[in-house]
Amino acid sequence: MMGLASTGLGFGDPPADYGSIAAVGLFVALMCVCIVVGHLLEENRWMNESTTALLIGLGTGTVILLASSGKQSHILVFSEDLFFIYLLPPIIFNAGFQVKKKQFFRNFMTITLFAVVGTLISFSIISLGALGLISRLNLGALELGDYLALGAIFSATDSVCTLQVLSQDETPFLYSLVFGEGVVNDATSVVLFNAIQNFDLGDISTLKFFQFIGNFLYLFGASTFLGVATGLLSAYVIKKLYFGRHSTDREVAIMMLMAYLSYMLAELLDLSGILTVFFCGILMSHYTWHNVTESSRVTTKHAFATLSFISETFLFLYVGMDALDIEKWKIVSETYSPMKSVALSSVILALVLVARAAFVFPLSYLSNLTKKTPSEKISVRQQVIIWWSGLMRGAVSIALTYNKFAKSGHTQLPSNAIMITSTIIVVLFSTIVFGLLTKPLIRLLIPTRHLTREVSALSEPSSPKSFLEHVSVDGPDADLENAVTIRRPTSLRMLLASPTRSVHHYWRKFDNAFMRPVFGGRGFVPFVPGSPTESSVPLLAPVSEN
Repeated sequence: MMGLASTGLGFGDPPADYGSIAAVGLFVALMCVCIVVGHLLEENRWMNESTTALLIGLGTGTVILLASSGKQSHILVFSEDLFFIYLLPPIIFNAGFQVKKKQFFRNFMTITLFAVVGTLISFSIISLGALGLISRLNLGALELGDYLALGAIFSATDSVCTLQVLSQDETPFLYSLVFGEGVVNDATSVVLFNAIQNFDLGDISTLKFFQFIGNFLYLFGASTFLGVATGLLSAYVIKKLYFGRHSTDREVAIMMLMAYLSYMLAELLDLSGILTVFFCGILMSHYTWHNVTESSRVTTKHAFATLSFISETFLFLYVGMDALDIEKWKIVSETYSPMKSVALSSVILALVLVARAAFVFPLSYLSNLTKKTPSEKISVRQQVIIWWSGLMRGAVSIALTYNKFAKSGHTQLPSNAIMITSTIIVVLFSTIVFGLLTKPLIRLLIPTRHLTREVSALSEPSSPKSFLEHVSVDGPDADLENAVTIRRPTSLRMLLASPTRSVHHYWRKFDNAFMRPVFGGRGFVPFVPGSPTESSVPLLAPVSEN
């Protein structure tokens, strides 16, 4: 009441932050429009929801720009905190929660090869290319650290857009490779960017270089460990306390909060929150999700997917509207000619194309050398799709660019402003053009009959809910991996012939013998008479996975 009295507002007066309420209201209305338009374009072979939201954001920004007589084009200023703290965590967590784990870990070495070694190759090519080509454009006061930062910024692929243009059900192999690479690639790029920011470029030595590599490996390993530990802790707590006996709301809440806590802990410890929350999602889907009541499983599955969908839609709207920020474009137009802006954007796009090709095709060749059968190898057509679908750049690149070249979303230096506007151009062009052409390219290179064959050959539960449906249809004693009983070779021969599958086999044995009795999971959920899970006991019987 004191707040109302001090401002002199009555019950019928508008609130003091009327502008903020109007901004949020407009965004909510635009998100509703995106959902409706996305539904109407569901069967369109060109459009996807991310491109739709981006175009609607651009259209709205244009309307606001015209309505304000060219004074402004957006109602919110791009904020790194909004992106990294609120929008990105639910997207990455849901990706880990819903990912096909068997497919992901079966290709984990290839994913790591692309995401870590490939990102370092891409970073080197873009940085050297920027130093050799962009420096000739005479843009102003750019230092070595700025060119290295550009290498890290444009090495970050758009894993969010990958979710929209690739289907986990139609192309599970490609999806696991491209999206798995995208998540680890984003984390690698952010770690590289932060390391460059903290690295003294005036004192470069062999020792400093190895310290840089060691710090990178530490961040990578520690972030993964934290995500795994948080996921296991949530599984143990829910299994032991069994909140569902009294309230399903509590177990849903504890899952959501511990998932978010993993991300925040990683950020507080200066680790990679992207990697942490991704692996936390994988562990929660493997253990924690099976320890809650049946109603909570349905709730969490849809709640995480909905939060991710809303964040993605908001994010692309946000980027689309911010792309027309008149302040930055005025600074650039007053200092540089239009041709210089086009030249800078073209050089960056060319470097992205070359850098992506420079590691996808050679590393695919190396990966194929370790594969025994043609079906496990990455074909040339699949390599082209992997190269193309990883060309999109998104909000991670924009957020890192603002971090490097702006302060609180604003900049007055022309050289910094043109870097931001060129990044926006690259993001818009790659998302719209490359994103629109990805689906037709997949249909061209991999015909429908091959898509169907890939689905049947690599079929597995794509999400917690579909996993339950799979078990309920096939019965509790169904073998999900081996339709025919075969005689297994000796352990040594099995390891030498197929190292990935044999490691997977022994992990299953270890998981069933030691992990599941402690942390729960399918087949080890405690049964309490009269509890909400009583009716679902047949679904929770042990399943053979060896």
